[in-house]
Amino acid sequence: MEMGLVGLGRMGGNMRERLRKAGHTIVGYDTNQDISDAKDLADMVGQLSDSPRVVWVMVPDKVVDGVIDDVADLLGEGDIIIDGGNSRWTHDGPRAERLAEKGVDYLDCGVSGGVWGIKNGYALMIGGKEEAVAKVRPIFDSLKPEGDFGYVHAGDHGAGHFAKMVHNGIEYAIMQAYAEGWELLEAAGHVTSVRETFNSWREGSVIKSWLLDLAVAALDEDEHLDKLRGYADDSGEGRWTVEAAIDLGVAVPTITDALFARFVSRQDESPAMKMVAAMRNQFGGHAVHGVVEPGDKPAPPEQGKSA
Repeated sequence: MEMGLVGLGRMGGNMRERLRKAGHTIVGYDTNQDISDAKDLADMVGQLSDSPRVVWVMVPDKVVDGVIDDVADLLGEGDIIIDGGNSRWTHDGPRAERLAEKGVDYLDCGVSGGVWGIKNGYALMIGGKEEAVAKVRPIFDSLKPEGDFGYVHAGDHGAGHFAKMVHNGIEYAIMQAYAEGWELLEAAGHVTSVRETFNSWREGSVIKSWLLDLAVAALDEDEHLDKLRGYADDSGEGRWTVEAAIDLGVAVPTITDALFARFVSRQDESPAMKMVAAMRNQFGGHAVHGVVEPGDKPAPPEQGKSA
């Protein structure tokens, strides 16, 4: 397929490379012209000849509506826009209706995989009409991991971003549990190697996971996390998860506590937050010429082998 891709940051740049390796023609646009394939949005759309034309947008939530409207003005009947960023799910329905007035189909797609996605694939959670999903399926198939996992058409507009929001809320809670366990082990003077204790859990344990692998990788680099501040930001999805739970009357105390723990980290130095920050850094990666390389850190465990 051909596809335009707006936003070539940590995720977008890697997605472009993975799709190109799979044989797709990807025209990327970024305000950083050093990594862009087009001088502007019009140039990007002008390079697309397939019908329908498909444009995937990977930009922050605070600017996504403006970018989508600008792209929609360049498209026509039957073309498709995909929002793959961490956008608020409540915006998807109204956005789809607005684009439908121009004849443009809309899909919301939650994307998980961090900097490892370029090698191991991305978990994709898609919301929108089945007809539009089917037209873009070759792109989704190339982005997801090999095998039967990592892809779901979650429902109608908003379902993809809602699923990704809950995914990130769960991520908050799991990271917080590892972090608190690490702090408790560090405080126990008779535990002489906290790093190796964490390492011992990576196989044969019911709490093994990719996040645990990343925690060990962080400890290998800085055994007591002395180089990090005990501060962890939140990017919005944790807050939205708690707000949705309140609206739906669903109790999510663990996710809520994990969110509030990040708030506390901004007031006082928190040892547990050093581990949360360390794990976050591990799957955040570093940028090199528009492609984010994960470096020599553990790859995710094979599908079906992680708790």
